[in-house]
Amino acid sequence: MLTIVIPTLNAQSELVPTLESLMPGVLDGLAVQLVIADGGSVDATLAIADEAGANIVRTPTGRGGQLRAGAGRARGAWLLFLHADTRLGSGWVDEVKTFIRDRGPEKAGYFRYCLDDRRWRARLLEGAVALRSKVLALPYGDQGLLVSRLLYDRIGGFGPLPLMEDVDIARRLGRARLHPLATRAVTSAARYRRDGYMWRSVRNLTCLAGFFLGVAPERLARFYR
Repeated sequence: MLTIVIPTLNAQSELVPTLESLMPGVLDGLAVQLVIADGGSVDATLAIADEAGANIVRTPTGRGGQLRAGAGRARGAWLLFLHADTRLGSGWVDEVKTFIRDRGPEKAGYFRYCLDDRRWRARLLEGAVALRSKVLALPYGDQGLLVSRLLYDRIGGFGPLPLMEDVDIARRLGRARLHPLATRAVTSAARYRRDGYMWRSVRNLTCLAGFFLGVAPERLARFYR
């Protein structure tokens, strides 16, 4: 069984297309358990999750804690962590099956980052993310994370961090265990369109630098917001 864990917070507009992108796994006979770890939504997020047959975990807001709580409800031997605004491209089921069969439980995979924006700025950012993932071995949460339950538990799982929980777990997994997947993970560019590609990129890099310099994740989260 594959358990898909999605953290949510007022994600009604993004959750439906994300869940629709996961349907090929169900239709292809893949045993899928869907876990929604909700951080206090007041919109229709929980109704959508319930209609999709998801196991719903209610937990305090904070993506690291939500992911950790969702993993605690998982029954699958493999876990797929996915953001609520990230849709997997076609072919993800076959690639996941191949990865599980060929790589084994000591490896973890992440998908190819893409934005739903046709402008050149989006392509530039996608290239920067690919370079960061390859050179620094630091895929972010919007690239998804496929990891065996065995390995997840061995490294201690997601830390209950309000920010940078993805960087933290990537560091503990290490370069040798992380492998790129060819399937696209198409993430909403709404925040970049709203804030501007330059400002949001600078903010993200500032948070990353602060994390490596030892700034408390709580302070980084306040800055990020």
